Amino acid sequence: MKHFRSDRPSPMARPVARPVVRRGLVLGLGLAVALLLAGCGGPAPQPVEAVPDQVGSIDLQGPLRVHYNLLPTLALGEAVAREYGVERRADTALLVIALRQPDADGQEVTAPGQVQAEAVDLSGRRQAVALHPVTTGGYIDHVGTVKTAARDSLRVEVVVVTDAGRQGFDFQRNF
Repeated sequence: MKHFRSDRPSPMARPVARPVVRRGLVLGLGLAVALLLAGCGGPAPQPVEAVPDQVGSIDLQGPLRVHYNLLPTLALGEAVAREYGVERRADTALLVIALRQPDADGQEVTAPGQVQAEAVDLSGRRQAVALHPVTTGGYIDHVGTVKTAARDSLRVEVVVVTDAGRQGFDFQRNF
């Protein structure tokens, strides 16, 4: 008598009981491996980058360099807001104008001069900015506040008066 070997299980054979926990573990590990392999196809994740600072500067006659910025007062830390004498508010931006000139060593020092500024929104509404000098870190900056609104776009027109004369420039910021 010949014995035939069959790959099919015998109808009389008992099914092997496999614990549900083991099956769940295998499925969980398989899913983890699949997720890890799915991430291997693209470029490596990049770290989050901070939004670049919007401090601007312009060289005027004199020689005179003007550094300027218009930023929401809520972006200021409590200590900086106190140093500039401004209240942190959602509807207010701080305008900072710094007049600088090179000294004998080529380092920037505070330049004497007067600054006037006016902010203009997209509808043409003008706000005169009351600037006042503030001493910070051995420098004198001219600072003032401007009323803003969400999604506001402001053009700031600046006039600087020094011994070299009256000069102007403008810049724009979006909120």
